[in-house]
Amino acid sequence: MHAEERRTDDGIAIRTVYSADDLAAWDPAERLGRPGEAPYTRGIHPTMYRGRPWTMRQYAGFGSAETTNQRWKMLLATGSTGLSCAFDLPTQMGYDSDHPRAEGEVGRVGVAIDSVEDMQRLLADLPLDAVTTSMTINATAAILLLLYQLVAEESGVAAAALAGTIQNDILKEYIARGTYIYPPRPSMRLVTDTFAYCREHLPEWNTISISGYHIREAGSTAVQELAFTLADGIAYVEAAIAAGLAVDEFASRLSFFWNAHNNLFEEAAKFRAARRMWAQIMSSRFGARDERSLKLRFHAQTGGSTLTAQQPDNNVVRVSLQALAAVLGGTQSLHTNGFDEALGLPTERAARLALRTQQIIACESGVTDTVDPLAGSYYVESLTEAVEAAAWQYLDKIDGMGGAVAAIEAGFMAEEIEQSAFEYAKAIDEGRKVVVGVNRYVSEDASVTEVLSPDPLLQAAQVERVRGLRARRDQGAVDVALADVGAAARGTQNLLIPMKSALAARATLGEVSDVLRGAFGTYTAGG
Repeated sequence: MHAEERRTDDGIAIRTVYSADDLAAWDPAERLGRPGEAPYTRGIHPTMYRGRPWTMRQYAGFGSAETTNQRWKMLLATGSTGLSCAFDLPTQMGYDSDHPRAEGEVGRVGVAIDSVEDMQRLLADLPLDAVTTSMTINATAAILLLLYQLVAEESGVAAAALAGTIQNDILKEYIARGTYIYPPRPSMRLVTDTFAYCREHLPEWNTISISGYHIREAGSTAVQELAFTLADGIAYVEAAIAAGLAVDEFASRLSFFWNAHNNLFEEAAKFRAARRMWAQIMSSRFGARDERSLKLRFHAQTGGSTLTAQQPDNNVVRVSLQALAAVLGGTQSLHTNGFDEALGLPTERAARLALRTQQIIACESGVTDTVDPLAGSYYVESLTEAVEAAAWQYLDKIDGMGGAVAAIEAGFMAEEIEQSAFEYAKAIDEGRKVVVGVNRYVSEDASVTEVLSPDPLLQAAQVERVRGLRARRDQGAVDVALADVGAAARGTQNLLIPMKSALAARATLGEVSDVLRGAFGTYTAGG
Protein backbone atom coordinates (compact mmCIF):
# COMPACT_ATOMS: atom_id res chain seq x y z
CA MET A 1 0.00 0.00 0.00
CA HIS A 2 1.37 3.39 -0.97
CA ALA A 3 1.37 6.21 1.55
CA GLU A 4 -0.94 9.09 0.73
CA GLU A 5 0.84 11.73 -1.37
CA ARG A 6 1.40 14.99 0.48
CA ARG A 7 2.24 18.34 -1.05
CA THR A 8 2.64 21.85 0.24
CA ASP A 9 0.24 24.55 -0.95
CA ASP A 10 2.91 25.40 -3.53
CA GLY A 11 2.79 21.87 -4.92
CA ILE A 12 6.15 20.83 -3.46
CA ALA A 13 6.05 17.05 -2.95
CA ILE A 14 6.73 15.90 0.62
CA ARG A 15 8.32 12.49 1.07
CA THR A 16 7.23 10.14 3.82
CA VAL A 17 10.75 10.13 5.23
CA TYR A 18 13.95 12.06 4.49
CA SER A 19 17.50 10.80 4.78
CA ALA A 20 21.09 11.77 4.04
CA ASP A 21 20.49 10.72 0.43
CA ASP A 22 18.23 13.76 -0.01
CA LEU A 23 21.19 16.02 0.76
CA ALA A 24 23.87 14.00 -1.04
CA ALA A 25 24.84 16.87 -3.37
CA TRP A 26 24.21 19.56 -0.75
CA ASP A 27 27.26 21.49 0.52
CA PRO A 28 26.67 22.77 4.06
CA ALA A 29 29.58 25.21 3.87
CA GLU A 30 28.04 26.86 0.80
CA ARG A 31 24.35 26.58 1.64
CA LEU A 32 24.44 27.03 5.41
CA GLY A 33 27.63 28.75 6.50
CA ARG A 34 27.82 30.02 10.03
CA PRO A 35 25.30 32.26 11.82
CA GLY A 36 26.02 35.92 11.14
CA GLU A 37 27.99 35.13 7.97
CA ALA A 38 27.04 34.85 4.30
CA PRO A 39 24.78 33.37 2.99
CA TYR A 40 22.97 34.08 6.31
CA THR A 41 20.77 30.97 6.06
CA ARG A 42 21.32 30.44 9.79
CA GLY A 43 20.58 34.04 10.80
CA ILE A 44 22.11 37.49 10.51
CA HIS A 45 23.70 37.58 13.98
CA PRO A 46 26.39 35.18 15.25
CA THR A 47 24.62 34.44 18.53
CA MET A 48 21.01 35.24 17.50
CA TYR A 49 18.71 34.94 20.54
CA ARG A 50 21.54 33.94 22.84
CA GLY A 51 22.73 37.53 22.44
CA ARG A 52 19.32 39.20 22.71
CA PRO A 53 15.71 38.15 22.10
CA TRP A 54 13.69 39.37 19.17
CA THR A 55 11.75 42.60 19.59
CA MET A 56 8.29 41.76 20.92
CA ARG A 57 6.20 44.26 19.03
CA GLN A 58 2.44 44.23 19.57
CA TYR A 59 0.23 45.88 16.97
CA ALA A 60 -2.13 48.55 18.25
CA GLY A 61 -4.04 51.42 16.75
CA PHE A 62 -7.75 51.97 16.93
CA GLY A 63 -10.14 54.81 17.52
CA SER A 64 -8.53 57.96 18.81
CA ALA A 65 -4.90 58.79 19.41
CA GLU A 66 -5.55 58.76 23.16
CA THR A 67 -6.95 55.21 23.25
CA THR A 68 -4.04 53.90 21.18
CA ASN A 69 -1.60 55.71 23.47
CA GLN A 70 -3.21 53.98 26.46
CA ARG A 71 -2.94 50.54 24.81
CA TRP A 72 0.74 51.15 24.05
CA LYS A 73 1.44 52.07 27.65
CA MET A 74 -0.29 48.87 28.81
CA LEU A 75 1.79 46.78 26.41
CA LEU A 76 5.05 48.42 27.48
CA ALA A 77 4.12 47.84 31.13
CA THR A 78 3.54 44.13 30.44
CA GLY A 79 6.85 43.57 28.68
CA SER A 80 6.45 44.60 25.06
CA THR A 81 9.75 45.91 23.69
CA GLY A 82 8.50 47.76 20.61
CA LEU A 83 5.46 49.70 19.47
CA SER A 84 3.50 49.04 16.29
CA CYS A 85 0.72 51.19 14.89
CA ALA A 86 -2.23 50.65 12.57
CA PHE A 87 -3.90 53.65 10.94
CA ASP A 88 -7.50 54.01 9.82
CA LEU A 89 -8.43 53.94 6.14
CA PRO A 90 -8.81 57.72 5.70
CA THR A 91 -5.28 58.20 7.06
CA GLN A 92 -3.97 55.46 4.78
CA MET A 93 -5.69 57.01 1.75
CA GLY A 94 -4.70 60.61 2.43
CA TYR A 95 -8.07 61.99 3.57
CA ASP A 96 -8.75 64.08 6.65
CA SER A 97 -11.43 62.87 9.03
CA ASP A 98 -13.94 65.47 7.80
CA HIS A 99 -13.62 64.47 4.14
CA PRO A 100 -16.84 62.95 2.70
CA ARG A 101 -14.95 59.76 1.80
CA ALA A 102 -13.95 59.31 5.44
CA GLU A 103 -17.57 58.97 6.56
CA GLY A 104 -18.04 55.81 8.63
CA GLU A 105 -14.36 54.85 8.53
CA VAL A 106 -12.74 57.19 11.05
CA GLY A 107 -10.89 55.16 13.68
CA ARG A 108 -12.40 51.83 12.61
CA VAL A 109 -9.39 49.76 11.51
CA GLY A 110 -6.69 51.91 13.05
CA VAL A 111 -5.99 55.25 14.64
CA ALA A 112 -7.07 58.49 12.95
CA ILE A 113 -4.18 60.93 12.38
CA ASP A 114 -4.97 64.21 10.64
CA SER A 115 -2.20 66.49 11.88
CA VAL A 116 0.83 66.95 14.09
CA GLU A 117 -1.53 67.57 17.01
CA ASP A 118 -3.02 64.08 16.64
CA MET A 119 0.51 62.66 16.53
CA GLN A 120 1.30 64.53 19.74
CA ARG A 121 -1.64 62.82 21.44
CA LEU A 122 -0.61 59.46 20.03
CA LEU A 123 2.95 59.72 21.36
CA ALA A 124 2.27 61.53 24.65
CA ASP A 125 4.65 60.56 27.47
CA LEU A 126 6.37 57.81 25.46
CA PRO A 127 10.19 57.50 25.54
CA LEU A 128 10.78 58.14 21.85
CA ASP A 129 14.56 58.00 22.22
CA ALA A 130 14.37 54.58 23.93
CA VAL A 131 11.61 52.68 22.12
CA THR A 132 11.31 51.64 18.47
CA THR A 133 8.06 52.30 16.64
CA SER A 134 6.75 50.52 13.57
CA MET A 135 4.08 52.22 11.48
CA THR A 136 2.01 50.21 9.00
CA ILE A 137 1.47 52.94 6.45
CA ASN A 138 2.27 53.12 2.75
CA ALA A 139 0.84 55.79 0.42
CA THR A 140 1.11 58.42 3.18
CA ALA A 141 4.18 56.91 4.86
CA ALA A 142 6.38 59.97 4.34
CA ILE A 143 3.76 62.19 5.99
CA LEU A 144 3.42 59.99 9.08
CA LEU A 145 7.20 59.73 9.41
CA LEU A 146 7.55 63.52 9.27
CA LEU A 147 4.80 63.96 11.86
CA TYR A 148 6.64 61.51 14.13
CA GLN A 149 9.88 63.45 13.65
CA LEU A 150 8.18 66.79 14.30
CA VAL A 151 6.63 65.59 17.57
CA ALA A 152 9.97 64.20 18.71
CA GLU A 153 11.85 67.40 17.88
CA GLU A 154 9.20 69.61 19.47
CA SER A 155 9.55 67.51 22.65
CA GLY A 156 13.35 67.78 22.65
CA VAL A 157 14.31 64.42 21.10
CA ALA A 158 16.79 64.70 18.24
CA ALA A 159 15.89 63.04 14.94
CA ALA A 160 19.16 61.10 14.98
CA ALA A 161 18.00 59.35 18.17
CA LEU A 162 14.78 58.03 16.62
CA ALA A 163 14.56 54.37 15.64
CA GLY A 164 11.74 52.47 14.02
CA THR A 165 10.22 51.46 10.72
CA ILE A 166 7.68 52.73 8.24
CA GLN A 167 6.21 50.12 5.95
CA ASN A 168 6.41 52.47 2.92
CA ASP A 169 5.94 49.50 0.56
CA ILE A 170 3.68 50.90 -2.12
CA LEU A 171 4.24 48.18 -4.72
CA LYS A 172 2.50 45.49 -2.68
CA GLU A 173 -0.51 47.82 -2.42
CA TYR A 174 -0.98 47.53 -6.18
CA ILE A 175 -0.49 43.75 -5.94
CA ALA A 176 -2.59 42.79 -2.97
CA ARG A 177 -4.06 45.43 -0.71
CA GLY A 178 -5.33 48.51 -2.56
CA THR A 179 -4.46 51.47 -0.31
CA TYR A 180 -2.59 53.35 -3.01
CA ILE A 181 -3.23 56.94 -4.08
CA TYR A 182 -0.87 57.90 -6.90
CA PRO A 183 0.31 55.93 -9.96
CA PRO A 184 3.23 53.52 -9.38
CA ARG A 185 6.05 55.64 -10.77
CA PRO A 186 5.46 58.88 -8.80
CA SER A 187 4.77 56.67 -5.77
CA MET A 188 8.24 55.18 -6.23
CA ARG A 189 9.65 58.70 -6.18
CA LEU A 190 8.13 59.23 -2.73
CA VAL A 191 9.79 56.01 -1.59
CA THR A 192 13.25 56.90 -2.86
CA ASP A 193 12.96 60.49 -1.59
CA THR A 194 12.28 58.95 1.82
CA PHE A 195 15.43 56.81 1.50
CA ALA A 196 17.51 59.91 0.76
CA TYR A 197 15.86 62.01 3.47
CA CYS A 198 16.42 59.40 6.17
CA ARG A 199 20.03 58.88 5.18
CA GLU A 200 20.54 62.57 5.94
CA HIS A 201 18.17 63.20 8.84
CA LEU A 202 17.03 59.88 10.42
CA PRO A 203 20.02 57.54 10.13
CA GLU A 204 18.63 54.90 12.53
CA TRP A 205 15.22 54.67 10.88
CA ASN A 206 14.30 51.69 8.67
CA THR A 207 13.05 53.42 5.55
CA ILE A 208 10.93 50.58 4.22
CA SER A 209 9.49 47.28 5.36
CA ILE A 210 9.11 45.37 2.12
CA SER A 211 6.01 43.40 2.85
CA GLY A 212 5.07 39.87 1.96
CA TYR A 213 2.55 39.89 4.78
CA HIS A 214 -0.30 41.43 2.83
CA ILE A 215 0.55 39.41 -0.27
CA ARG A 216 0.03 36.28 1.82
CA GLU A 217 -3.12 37.66 3.43
CA ALA A 218 -4.54 38.17 -0.08
CA GLY A 219 -4.21 34.44 -0.73
CA SER A 220 -0.71 33.80 -2.07
CA THR A 221 1.29 30.69 -1.34
CA ALA A 222 4.52 30.80 0.66
CA VAL A 223 6.63 30.70 -2.52
CA GLN A 224 4.62 33.53 -4.11
CA GLU A 225 4.95 35.60 -0.94
CA LEU A 226 8.71 35.10 -1.04
CA ALA A 227 9.19 35.70 -4.76
CA PHE A 228 6.86 38.68 -5.18
CA THR A 229 8.26 40.41 -2.11
CA LEU A 230 11.87 39.98 -3.22
CA ALA A 231 10.86 41.23 -6.69
CA ASP A 232 9.48 44.37 -5.05
CA GLY A 233 12.72 44.69 -3.07
CA ILE A 234 14.72 44.53 -6.29
CA ALA A 235 12.54 47.26 -7.79
CA TYR A 236 13.12 49.55 -4.79
CA VAL A 237 16.88 49.07 -4.97
CA GLU A 238 16.87 49.76 -8.71
CA ALA A 239 14.79 52.90 -8.21
CA ALA A 240 17.07 54.19 -5.47
CA ILE A 241 20.17 53.63 -7.59
CA ALA A 242 18.47 55.36 -10.54
CA ALA A 243 17.75 58.30 -8.21
CA GLY A 244 21.48 58.66 -7.58
CA LEU A 245 21.96 56.74 -4.33
CA ALA A 246 24.85 54.30 -3.97
CA VAL A 247 23.64 50.87 -2.91
CA ASP A 248 25.65 50.71 0.31
CA GLU A 249 24.34 54.14 1.33
CA PHE A 250 20.77 52.94 1.79
CA ALA A 251 20.56 49.15 1.62
CA SER A 252 21.38 48.57 5.28
CA ARG A 253 18.16 50.37 6.28
CA LEU A 254 15.92 48.16 4.14
CA SER A 255 13.86 45.65 6.10
CA PHE A 256 11.26 43.01 5.30
CA PHE A 257 7.90 41.99 6.75
CA TRP A 258 6.79 38.38 6.42
CA ASN A 259 3.67 36.43 7.26
CA ALA A 260 3.91 33.38 9.53
CA HIS A 261 1.31 30.76 8.65
CA ASN A 262 0.44 27.35 10.06
CA ASN A 263 2.85 25.00 8.28
CA LEU A 264 5.69 25.15 10.78
CA PHE A 265 8.46 23.74 8.63
CA GLU A 266 7.51 25.38 5.34
CA GLU A 267 7.36 28.77 7.04
CA ALA A 268 10.75 28.32 8.70
CA ALA A 269 12.16 27.18 5.35
CA LYS A 270 10.73 30.29 3.68
CA PHE A 271 12.47 32.61 6.14
CA ARG A 272 15.80 30.79 5.77
CA ALA A 273 15.55 30.82 1.97
CA ALA A 274 14.68 34.54 1.97
CA ARG A 275 17.92 35.46 3.74
CA ARG A 276 20.01 33.37 1.39
CA MET A 277 18.33 34.75 -1.73
CA TRP A 278 18.58 38.39 -0.64
CA ALA A 279 22.29 38.07 0.11
CA GLN A 280 22.84 36.69 -3.38
CA ILE A 281 20.68 39.38 -5.00
CA MET A 282 22.46 42.22 -3.23
CA SER A 283 25.99 40.92 -3.83
CA SER A 284 25.68 39.48 -7.34
CA ARG A 285 23.05 41.74 -8.89
CA PHE A 286 23.80 45.07 -7.22
CA GLY A 287 27.43 44.72 -6.20
CA ALA A 288 26.84 45.58 -2.55
CA ARG A 289 30.03 45.26 -0.51
CA ASP A 290 28.96 46.35 2.96
CA GLU A 291 27.86 43.16 4.73
CA ARG A 292 25.00 45.09 6.33
CA SER A 293 23.56 45.54 2.83
CA LEU A 294 23.44 41.76 2.38
CA LYS A 295 21.58 40.96 5.59
CA LEU A 296 17.83 40.49 5.27
CA ARG A 297 16.39 41.81 8.52
CA PHE A 298 12.72 41.08 9.04
CA HIS A 299 9.64 41.48 11.17
CA ALA A 300 7.06 38.70 11.21
CA GLN A 301 3.39 38.72 12.08
CA THR A 302 1.20 35.72 12.61
CA GLY A 303 -1.38 35.06 9.91
CA GLY A 304 -4.53 37.07 10.39
CA SER A 305 -6.26 35.28 7.52
CA THR A 306 -5.80 31.92 9.28
CA LEU A 307 -7.85 32.97 12.31
CA THR A 308 -11.40 31.68 12.52
CA ALA A 309 -14.54 33.17 13.99
CA GLN A 310 -15.67 29.62 14.77
CA GLN A 311 -14.19 28.31 18.04
CA PRO A 312 -11.99 31.41 18.42
CA ASP A 313 -10.07 29.89 21.35
CA ASN A 314 -8.43 27.58 18.78
CA ASN A 315 -6.67 30.66 17.41
CA VAL A 316 -4.44 30.74 20.49
CA VAL A 317 -2.90 27.46 19.29
CA ARG A 318 -2.59 28.66 15.70
CA VAL A 319 -0.85 31.86 16.80
CA SER A 320 1.54 29.90 19.02
CA LEU A 321 2.59 27.61 16.16
CA GLN A 322 3.00 30.52 13.77
CA ALA A 323 5.08 32.47 16.28
CA LEU A 324 7.27 29.41 16.82
CA ALA A 325 7.82 29.15 13.05
CA ALA A 326 8.96 32.78 12.95
CA VAL A 327 11.37 32.26 15.85
CA LEU A 328 12.78 29.03 14.38
CA GLY A 329 13.15 30.97 11.11
CA GLY A 330 15.21 33.70 12.80
CA THR A 331 12.98 36.78 12.95
CA GLN A 332 14.28 40.05 14.42
CA SER A 333 10.85 41.27 15.47
CA LEU A 334 7.49 39.60 15.99
CA HIS A 335 3.83 40.49 16.40
CA THR A 336 1.37 37.87 17.59
CA ASN A 337 -2.29 38.34 16.70
CA GLY A 338 -5.07 38.33 19.26
CA PHE A 339 -7.25 35.21 19.23
CA ASP A 340 -10.35 37.39 18.76
CA GLU A 341 -9.24 39.23 15.61
CA ALA A 342 -11.56 37.26 13.32
CA LEU A 343 -14.38 38.96 15.24
CA GLY A 344 -13.06 42.49 15.69
CA LEU A 345 -10.19 44.58 16.99
CA PRO A 346 -8.21 42.78 19.73
CA THR A 347 -9.37 43.35 23.27
CA GLU A 348 -6.87 44.19 25.99
CA ARG A 349 -7.11 40.61 27.29
CA ALA A 350 -6.37 39.15 23.84
CA ALA A 351 -3.45 41.53 23.27
CA ARG A 352 -1.92 40.62 26.62
CA LEU A 353 -2.27 36.88 25.93
CA ALA A 354 -0.69 37.34 22.50
CA LEU A 355 2.30 39.03 24.11
CA ARG A 356 2.53 36.30 26.77
CA THR A 357 2.68 33.76 23.92
CA GLN A 358 5.92 35.34 22.71
CA GLN A 359 7.31 35.54 26.22
CA ILE A 360 6.61 31.85 26.89
CA ILE A 361 8.36 30.86 23.65
CA ALA A 362 11.33 33.03 24.58
CA CYS A 363 11.63 31.97 28.21
CA GLU A 364 10.20 28.48 28.53
CA SER A 365 10.41 26.56 25.23
CA GLY A 366 14.19 26.19 24.95
CA VAL A 367 14.24 27.11 21.25
CA THR A 368 16.34 30.20 21.96
CA ASP A 369 19.12 28.26 23.66
CA THR A 370 21.03 27.51 20.46
CA VAL A 371 21.26 29.27 17.09
CA ASP A 372 19.21 27.78 14.24
CA PRO A 373 18.18 24.50 15.88
CA LEU A 374 16.70 23.28 12.56
CA ALA A 375 20.04 23.42 10.70
CA GLY A 376 21.02 20.15 9.07
CA SER A 377 17.55 18.60 9.24
CA TYR A 378 17.16 16.41 6.17
CA TYR A 379 13.59 17.62 5.75
CA VAL A 380 14.06 21.31 6.55
CA GLU A 381 17.15 21.72 4.37
CA SER A 382 15.46 19.88 1.47
CA LEU A 383 12.34 22.02 1.87
CA THR A 384 14.42 25.22 2.06
CA GLU A 385 16.11 24.28 -1.22
CA ALA A 386 12.77 23.50 -2.88
CA VAL A 387 11.13 26.75 -1.72
CA GLU A 388 14.12 28.75 -2.93
CA ALA A 389 14.22 27.04 -6.34
CA ALA A 390 10.52 27.72 -6.91
CA ALA A 391 10.93 31.37 -5.88
CA TRP A 392 13.85 31.85 -8.29
CA GLN A 393 11.60 30.58 -11.12
CA TYR A 394 9.09 33.31 -10.34
CA LEU A 395 11.82 35.96 -10.15
CA ASP A 396 13.16 34.91 -13.55
CA LYS A 397 9.66 35.25 -15.01
CA ILE A 398 9.18 38.70 -13.47
CA ASP A 399 12.59 39.83 -14.77
CA GLY A 400 11.50 38.66 -18.23
CA MET A 401 8.46 40.92 -17.98
CA GLY A 402 10.64 43.95 -17.24
CA GLY A 403 10.66 43.81 -13.43
CA ALA A 404 8.15 44.18 -10.63
CA VAL A 405 6.63 47.51 -11.70
CA ALA A 406 5.96 46.26 -15.23
CA ALA A 407 4.60 42.96 -13.88
CA ILE A 408 2.29 44.87 -11.51
CA GLU A 409 1.06 47.09 -14.33
CA ALA A 410 0.34 43.94 -16.35
CA GLY A 411 -1.62 42.46 -13.45
CA PHE A 412 0.61 39.37 -13.27
CA MET A 413 1.08 39.07 -9.50
CA ALA A 414 -2.54 39.88 -8.71
CA GLU A 415 -3.76 37.18 -11.11
CA GLU A 416 -1.37 34.59 -9.64
CA ILE A 417 -2.51 35.38 -6.10
CA GLU A 418 -6.18 35.29 -7.10
CA GLN A 419 -5.72 31.81 -8.57
CA SER A 420 -3.91 30.56 -5.45
CA ALA A 421 -6.59 31.99 -3.18
CA PHE A 422 -9.28 30.26 -5.26
CA GLU A 423 -7.48 26.91 -5.10
CA TYR A 424 -7.02 27.21 -1.33
CA ALA A 425 -10.69 28.06 -0.75
CA LYS A 426 -11.75 25.18 -3.00
CA ALA A 427 -9.55 22.77 -1.05
CA ILE A 428 -11.26 23.84 2.19
CA ASP A 429 -14.72 23.55 0.66
CA GLU A 430 -13.94 20.04 -0.61
CA GLY A 431 -12.38 18.97 2.69
CA ARG A 432 -8.92 18.39 1.22
CA LYS A 433 -7.59 21.15 3.46
CA VAL A 434 -8.60 20.74 7.09
CA VAL A 435 -9.45 23.79 9.19
CA VAL A 436 -10.29 22.63 12.69
CA GLY A 437 -13.65 23.90 13.84
CA VAL A 438 -14.65 24.97 10.32
CA ASN A 439 -14.77 21.90 8.08
CA ARG A 440 -13.77 19.25 10.61
CA TYR A 441 -14.26 18.81 14.35
CA VAL A 442 -17.12 21.26 14.22
CA SER A 443 -19.01 21.80 17.45
CA GLU A 444 -21.60 24.16 18.81
CA ASP A 445 -19.70 26.78 20.79
CA ALA A 446 -22.08 28.50 23.16
CA SER A 447 -19.44 30.74 24.73
CA VAL A 448 -19.53 34.44 23.93
CA THR A 449 -16.28 36.19 23.02
CA GLU A 450 -15.96 39.81 24.04
CA VAL A 451 -15.65 42.09 21.01
CA LEU A 452 -14.05 45.54 21.04
CA SER A 453 -16.36 48.09 19.42
CA PRO A 454 -15.30 51.52 18.13
CA ASP A 455 -16.57 54.59 19.95
CA PRO A 456 -19.62 55.80 17.95
CA LEU A 457 -18.85 59.41 18.94
CA LEU A 458 -15.27 59.24 17.71
CA GLN A 459 -15.81 60.60 14.21
CA ALA A 460 -17.65 63.70 15.38
CA ALA A 461 -14.91 64.46 17.91
CA GLN A 462 -12.16 63.94 15.34
CA VAL A 463 -13.93 66.18 12.80
CA GLU A 464 -14.23 68.90 15.42
CA ARG A 465 -10.51 68.64 16.18
CA VAL A 466 -9.32 68.96 12.62
CA ARG A 467 -11.66 71.87 11.92
CA GLY A 468 -10.54 73.57 15.11
CA LEU A 469 -6.92 73.22 13.98
CA ARG A 470 -7.68 74.89 10.67
CA ALA A 471 -9.41 77.76 12.46
CA ARG A 472 -6.44 78.41 14.79
CA ARG A 473 -3.48 78.15 12.46
CA ASP A 474 -1.79 80.79 10.29
CA GLN A 475 -3.55 80.05 7.03
CA GLY A 476 -1.23 82.27 5.00
CA ALA A 477 1.82 80.31 6.16
CA VAL A 478 0.06 77.03 5.35
CA ASP A 479 -0.84 78.21 1.84
CA VAL A 480 2.77 79.20 1.11
CA ALA A 481 4.10 75.90 2.46
CA LEU A 482 1.62 73.83 0.44
CA ALA A 483 2.55 75.76 -2.71
CA ASP A 484 6.18 74.78 -2.06
CA VAL A 485 5.12 71.12 -1.85
CA GLY A 486 3.38 71.45 -5.22
CA ALA A 487 6.43 73.06 -6.80
CA ALA A 488 8.67 70.28 -5.48
CA ALA A 489 6.29 67.63 -6.81
CA ARG A 490 6.44 69.17 -10.26
CA GLY A 491 10.23 69.52 -10.03
CA THR A 492 13.07 67.40 -8.67
CA GLN A 493 13.57 68.59 -5.08
CA ASN A 494 13.31 65.97 -2.34
CA LEU A 495 9.62 66.12 -1.46
CA LEU A 496 10.06 65.51 2.26
CA ILE A 497 11.78 68.86 2.83
CA PRO A 498 8.80 71.10 1.91
CA MET A 499 6.34 68.51 3.25
CA LYS A 500 7.91 68.78 6.70
CA SER A 501 7.64 72.58 6.59
CA ALA A 502 3.98 72.37 5.62
CA LEU A 503 3.16 69.89 8.40
CA ALA A 504 5.06 72.00 10.93
CA ALA A 505 2.88 74.95 9.90
CA ARG A 506 -0.12 72.72 10.79
CA ALA A 507 -1.12 71.67 7.30
CA THR A 508 -3.10 68.45 7.52
CA LEU A 509 -2.36 65.03 6.08
CA GLY A 510 -5.26 65.40 3.66
CA GLU A 511 -4.11 68.80 2.43
CA VAL A 512 -0.56 67.60 1.69
CA SER A 513 -1.98 64.51 -0.04
CA ASP A 514 -4.32 66.68 -2.13
CA VAL A 515 -1.41 68.77 -3.38
CA LEU A 516 0.35 65.58 -4.45
CA ARG A 517 -2.84 64.32 -6.09
CA GLY A 518 -2.90 67.51 -8.11
CA ALA A 519 0.69 67.02 -9.27
CA PHE A 520 0.78 63.23 -9.72
CA GLY A 521 -2.81 62.26 -10.47
CA THR A 522 -4.43 59.19 -8.96
CA TYR A 523 -4.32 55.53 -9.87
CA THR A 524 -7.24 53.23 -10.68
CA ALA A 525 -6.59 49.51 -11.04
CA GLY A 526 -7.04 48.43 -14.63
CA GLY A 527 -7.39 52.02 -15.74
